[in-house]
Amino acid sequence: MENTRNLRKERIGVVVSSKMDKTIVVAEKRKEKHPIYGKFVNKTSKFYAQDDKNDCNKGDTVRIMETRPLSKNKGWRLVEIIERAK
Repeated sequence: MENTRNLRKERIGVVVSSKMDKTIVVAEKRKEKHPIYGKFVNKTSKFYAQDDKNDCNKGDTVRIMETRPLSKNKGWRLVEIIERAK
C-alpha cells in the first residue's frame, strides 16, 4: 500500500525579523473584504519558522511550510527563499 500524507499548508510572505538563532518571523499580507461596509482591509498574519542555516535576512520573500510543533510558537519551516531583499 502507498503511504500517503496529508497536504501541508504553504504560505508566501516577507521576513520581518531574523534576529533569533535559526528562527525567522514571516508576515503574510492579504486583503479581506469588510463584511458590512464592503471595503477591502489589509490583514497581516505572522508565523515563526525554522531556518536551520540562518540564511534569511529581513526583507526576503520566502515560502514556508507547516510542520510539527518545534517550540511554543514555532510550527513552520523554511522551504525556499524566493527573492532576496534589495
